Amino acid sequence: MDEEAPIAHASSPSPAATTSDLPVQSSSVLNSTSIGDGHLPTLKRTIIPSRHRVLHKASSLPSSLGVPTRRSSSRAIKRKKFDDEVVESSLIKTEKLKLKLPSDIKLEPVPVVEPIAPVPVIPPPEKKKVKMAVIKPATKRMKKPKAPVPASTKDLGRWKAQDDLLLINAVQQTNDLTAVHLGVKFTCRFTLKEIQERWYALLYDPVISKLSVTAMKQLHPDVAAAVHAKALFSKEEETLLGKITSTSQPQMEVFNDLLSKHSSVFHPMRTGKVLHNHWLLMKQYHLLPDQSVQPMPRGDHVLNFSDAEDMVNDEDLRETTDSSLEHELSVADRRQKREIRHLEQELPKWQVLVDSVTGISPPDFDNQTLAVLRGRLVRYLMRSREITLGRTTKDNQIDVDLSLEGPACKISRRQGVIKLRNNGDFFIANEGKRPLYIDGKPVLVGNKQRLNNNSVVEISCLKFIFLINTDLINVIRSEAQKT
Repeated sequence: MDEEAPIAHASSPSPAATTSDLPVQSSSVLNSTSIGDGHLPTLKRTIIPSRHRVLHKASSLPSSLGVPTRRSSSRAIKRKKFDDEVVESSLIKTEKLKLKLPSDIKLEPVPVVEPIAPVPVIPPPEKKKVKMAVIKPATKRMKKPKAPVPASTKDLGRWKAQDDLLLINAVQQTNDLTAVHLGVKFTCRFTLKEIQERWYALLYDPVISKLSVTAMKQLHPDVAAAVHAKALFSKEEETLLGKITSTSQPQMEVFNDLLSKHSSVFHPMRTGKVLHNHWLLMKQYHLLPDQSVQPMPRGDHVLNFSDAEDMVNDEDLRETTDSSLEHELSVADRRQKREIRHLEQELPKWQVLVDSVTGISPPDFDNQTLAVLRGRLVRYLMRSREITLGRTTKDNQIDVDLSLEGPACKISRRQGVIKLRNNGDFFIANEGKRPLYIDGKPVLVGNKQRLNNNSVVEISCLKFIFLINTDLINVIRSEAQKT
């Protein structure tokens, strides 16, 4: 008979402790002794506390029964707990500690029913709330037919309250729409036909008339006063102003008296100053009754442009001479001419610099060049029988300025002279304070040295090669021998 798992018996169950407080694990063990006798195996129930989990041996369950063995681990699987689970588990542990039973009390076995495999509950599919689009019956909005716009209201938007007030005042003053069109300045340009249509609309169209009156009442008093002040003068007003002769010099009191005597004739917004200004305009355009317009002359005595030109005295047109102005102009002219000559003298220097930068230089010799003094940067052409070498200053002008080749601080302003004799020989004379070197031989101050073709001339730290135009020199020598 195989070993059986111990069964815990309790003499009397404690009411304070229940099986729910102590988790248990049930297992069924078959009695192997009854199988050999032919009896059915009896099922013994054992209760194994979960805190004392053990692994059952394979021998406890015979393999002949075909019951698969179950392997389990005693190691608890730990997983990360959330904050609320940590709190609840701590509370459960404290309750377990409080309800721990003494070791001498034994519990009766509680029949354990084999757990039934839970049937997976399939949640019902969620019904998506489908919003049914409420389809409203398509109803076409019936557009109300617009009333035809009368021709009189065609340009209603262009006419403002100021324009209507100006039109009414002008018509009341002149009773002539043509004069209104010519004499009144509206906020925008209106033709004579538009003015006529607007006036008839104000008279006979109740809608436009009502709108215009409402808009004119809403005008600011200052704006309305300015519009009334622009009212045209009537014929009666100009007749009263014409009584003042053009030869007189009326004062403001005259116009004030005229306005006070004939207040019923003049516009309410007229003042003495307004009357005076209008009288001056009438006088300027010869509109006063005592003024007469001179007729144009007829016949041969009509003055034309040529006659007027003959009458002009040319002496009156001549301007008087100003001696101081003439002196300043002459000084400025001399200064400009001096600057021009200075620039002309510097032109060869700049040409040399341009040639050295571009690398494009003309041929060494031409029909007028006797010799060339060629340096590292510049070339000096000798086109006369005698040239001077040195350093150019404001007070000293020489033929060959050696400062263009390099530093010439140790070179005298008149360092030397190169001359061509009648026999075709070139000589250099040292007139400076330091010696010259011709092909390495020094030439002291006051001495001369002959220059040959390809001679090296060294002046201070500058070196030059003296090249002779042999063709031209041979011609000179042949001419010298003939003479």
